[in-house]
Amino acid sequence: MPNHLSILGIIHTAISIIAILVAFFALFNDGKIDPANGRGKLYTWLTAITCITGLPIMRFGHPTPGHYLAVIILILLTIGIYARRIFGKAGAYVQLIVMSTTLFLSCIPAVVESLTRLPMEHPLASGPNDPLVQRVQLILVIVFIIGVIYQVIKLRKLKKSV
Repeated sequence: MPNHLSILGIIHTAISIIAILVAFFALFNDGKIDPANGRGKLYTWLTAITCITGLPIMRFGHPTPGHYLAVIILILLTIGIYARRIFGKAGAYVQLIVMSTTLFLSCIPAVVESLTRLPMEHPLASGPNDPLVQRVQLILVIVFIIGVIYQVIKLRKLKKSV
């Protein structure tokens, strides 16, 4: 079966995969995605590029929920970058939650696109409403909630010890 991605689609997909990997690397090493350090900056830039390159891609000839998600992620990235300045003492918590939310939201189309396109000969799912996609997204929600709670508890303990 021929590759059914445009050149822009291939570039967009490659950048998005790298962004998600950088985010997980940051979470593993730093316990959070901090847009002020190197990993966080790289994630922020790659995610912004992913969102921007995704906007002109119209698989179905019109904007899809993924397009709106890209705009939401761009807004959240901006909030995450400036959270500490805008929200004062609560800024660290807002930043942590917002940046984790950008990763979670980035994983939604990654899951849908992966399961509905791979393997190319016979994709695992028929569309975004396929039960497999829905189950994987539920798992993502659970992992996101547990991860954010863990990060907030860890940050609270760190702030109390300082």
